[in-house]
Amino acid sequence: MATQAFEEIADTMGFLDDWEDRYRHVIELGRAMPPLEDSFHVPAYKVDGCASQVWLRPVIADGRFDFQGDSDAMIVRGLIAILHALYSGVPVGQVAQVDAAAELGRLGLNDHLSAQRSNGLRAMVARIRAVAAAG
Repeated sequence: MATQAFEEIADTMGFLDDWEDRYRHVIELGRAMPPLEDSFHVPAYKVDGCASQVWLRPVIADGRFDFQGDSDAMIVRGLIAILHALYSGVPVGQVAQVDAAAELGRLGLNDHLSAQRSNGLRAMVARIRAVAAAG
């Protein structure tokens, strides 16, 4: 059920055998992501439960989910970019059906993220699901 954009990330990560290369790729994904305007760096968009500062601004149009995001940590910006690829364009009613843990597990990140980063990733997924459910 993953989007084409997520499948492309999964394919690229599959070619990268070394964790250091995967880590660098995640950071590059974050660097390539458009910045979130400073005016959206406000408590309403802040994600609690993340070790670093994280903001997710949902954008729901034509029944499809999308969001903009930002973080003060480059690796987290990369994780936001991966979540964006996973959820962008998914019909709002299907967001909860996306098995984020399984999809992210395909990337081989689970064994290499710190407990804090893993908790933060779960907090971001929870926020995405909550916003989609309310949207």
